[in-house]
Amino acid sequence: MVRAKLWFRCAAMHDPVTPMVAQPAQVGWEAKKRRVDLTIERSFNGEELVKRMKGWVTTDPYKVIEIVKPYAKMKVLDDRELVLEADKEEDLKKLNEALLEAFGGEVDVEVIQKRR
Repeated sequence: MVRAKLWFRCAAMHDPVTPMVAQPAQVGWEAKKRRVDLTIERSFNGEELVKRMKGWVTTDPYKVIEIVKPYAKMKVLDDRELVLEADKEEDLKKLNEALLEAFGGEVDVEVIQKRR
């Protein structure tokens, strides 16, 4: 398994950016007839996190997701960091080529080197 970072271009500053979970989503309930003091906290999955980038980056995150799916899985590590996981580094190279063709350098993949 090979991991990589997915880099978008920021719509405002045009710097490379990758989404991160700053704080897990907190979901609660509002009851019609009584008070419900129950909330749950959970992080986004990879696709949910990428979808939240809509409007903040120069490409359509939904289109990025469709291009990534055949090559790699999107995951959130440690409830914080978005990574792509692929079986082989070759898959990530092919993904980078597909992203370049579709978005002209506005989205790219950077392989994360394993630490020893």
